[in-house]
Amino acid sequence: MRHVSPAVARYLALGDSYTIGEGVAAADRWPVRLVAALRTRGAVVDDPHIIARTGWTCDELWAGIDVAHVHGWYALVSLLIGVNDQYRGWSAAEYAPRFTRLLERAIGLAGDDAGRVLVLSVPDWGVTPFAAGRDRAAIAADIDGFNAVNHAATLAAGARYVDITAESRRAGADASNLAADGLHPGAAMHEAWTQLALPAAAAIVGA
Repeated sequence: MRHVSPAVARYLALGDSYTIGEGVAAADRWPVRLVAALRTRGAVVDDPHIIARTGWTCDELWAGIDVAHVHGWYALVSLLIGVNDQYRGWSAAEYAPRFTRLLERAIGLAGDDAGRVLVLSVPDWGVTPFAAGRDRAAIAADIDGFNAVNHAATLAAGARYVDITAESRRAGADASNLAADGLHPGAAMHEAWTQLALPAAAAIVGA
């Protein structure tokens, strides 16, 4: 079902620490930066409604949406989730149904218009200093498996997909690109993710 866009586009950002911006100022969160970038292109977009918390898995995000009592539909919905499912040792096969039902819910929150949903790939935390002493190759393989799941589900649903994993691998080993904890992205990486998401987001809101 397609809707006529409201005068002010509403944006819902769903996720975990990567979306809430653990370790960075609120203004540096990539959803906040994305709105600012869209506004410079002339889009009339409201401040993002962020439902995200550090440590959330797919199931915890689902519960968080329930608690938030969202109303109406959003012109743009982003979804970035899965790293904590992987960190807790769940497999890609276990992640698949959890992610898929979240994607379906995100589409519903976008007025049943899959084209208004933007899925971002799961970054690879295994390249960061925090992962020192861990099996980085195994982490990378797990992340690739999770992203194969969310990519396939996104394409099947007709939503939009943005790969930020390659950027996380390129820049994540450099502590200057990270927050003070040596794990979460710093402001520079949030900006890089913003620029990667911007073309698809701009197409959604007509900017």
